[in-house]
Order: sequence, then structure tokens, then C-alpha cells
Amino acid sequence: MPELPEVETTVRGLATFLEGETIARVILNRPDLRRPFPADLVQAMTGATVSTLERRAKYGLIHTDRDRTLVFHLGMSGRWRIDPNSPDKHDHLVIETASHRFALNDARRFGSVDLVDTPLLNDWPAFAAMGPEPLGPGLTAAHLKAAFAGRKQAIKLLLLDQRIVAGLGNIYVCEALFRAGIDPRKPAGRVGMGKLELLVPAIRAVLEQSILDGGSTLRDYARPDGQLGYFATRFAVYGREGEACVHDDGGTIRRIAQGGRSTWFCPVCQR
Repeated sequence: MPELPEVETTVRGLATFLEGETIARVILNRPDLRRPFPADLVQAMTGATVSTLERRAKYGLIHTDRDRTLVFHLGMSGRWRIDPNSPDKHDHLVIETASHRFALNDARRFGSVDLVDTPLLNDWPAFAAMGPEPLGPGLTAAHLKAAFAGRKQAIKLLLLDQRIVAGLGNIYVCEALFRAGIDPRKPAGRVGMGKLELLVPAIRAVLEQSILDGGSTLRDYARPDGQLGYFATRFAVYGREGEACVHDDGGTIRRIAQGGRSTWFCPVCQR
């Protein structure tokens, strides 16, 4: 599924063409994605001017001058297409301005679209329970130390808990733990402050590099302009089972199952 860097890349791509524009037309080509579209979506967005776009965790936010915000989640296969050459049967929501056409394409329909009063966004249930943004000032080693205190669960699993850190996904947790030299199986409460002080910048670095690269192209993901992200070419551990560690330390990348997901790591340099 598109993770935080892919959503950030999507939001930035949309903002280039959508910020400051007035929405002339909204078209719904079906009644729902994972759940029904908001009943007043067409009325609320038609004629509204887009003020700004933002990202929160793995959600994209399209703010308007009517104090209503369209909140989208790309699910497993969703992506926005800007000025597509031809219609596609999976273009389920289309937004038109005087200059451009934006189509939310979602073949599997695991995505979602919500409409939230902008002043109430922080209290919206999906956001209210989230931890700090990994690229924001709220993510610190002290925050992780407090969140992990006394916890016996593996650090990998707790980093995927959106209540602890908002928006981290499997790819980037695997890569960040590798950069910080932390065994993903280690009980979170036993990870020392020194390692956590390495982990926080590792998380930021791996996310920021992926954003610069346009995300990781896995399965259906593509940027709004149709280009493919290439951060996957930089993977040190993810998907590299049986290959030599890039640190040339004699280690071989292993894959294990944790919480129903695969984890890749180097048993030599991650301790």
C-alpha cells in the first residue's frame, strides 16, 4: 500500500496544480470506495477554492475556503491521475477546475474519502488517537522511551502502532531499524536511549530520502504525474532475503514473520 512518502509525494504533486484553484465540477462514478462517499461531497466541494494541501500520517488533506477538508486515503492501490489522457473504469472520483482534471483511481477500492469540518480535524477519530508525525518535532527519543517503557512487544511491532508514531509502515520501519542497528525482535522496553537517539534520525532520513525519490514503486503505486518512484533501488534490507548485508559484515539478510507481516533484517549488525 502507499506509505507516508508516497502520500507526501502525492500531496505535493496535487498541490502544484490544485492549490488556489476553484473547483468547477465534482463527479462520482460510483457511490463508494471502502465506505460510501460523503452524502454532501459534491455540493460541499463544487465552487469551493482549494486553499492548501497537507498530509497527516497516510492521509491526504485538501483544505477549502469553506472550512471543509476533503480527507483521502489511498488504501492498497489508490492514486491520483492529473489530466489523464483517457478515462479509466477505476476513476471513481473526478475533480475538475478550469485548467485541470484530477481523477482518484482505485482498482481495489480499499481507499476512502471523507469530508471533515476543518477546525475539527484534530478531533476527527482517525486523527485524535494518532501519535506524533515522524517528520515533525514531536518524534523524539524521549517520546519513544516513554511510549516503550515496560513494553515487552518487539520494537518493530510498536513502531507500526499509529498511536505511538503516525504514518510509519513496514518498508520504512525495516529500513530505519537497519540504519539504527536495532534488532526488530528486541522488546521495545529494553532498547536503550542511545539506540533510540540513533533511531529517530534514521526514521527521518529514510522517509526524507524516499520522498526525494518519489516514493517506492511497489505494485500499483505511481506519482500523480504517472512517474514511478525509485526509492526501492535503495533498499538495504526490505525484500532482500538471502542477500549479503550492504555493510559487508558477513551478514545475510533474513526474513521473519512479525504480527502477520514480513520483517527483513541483518542478524549481524542489528542487535
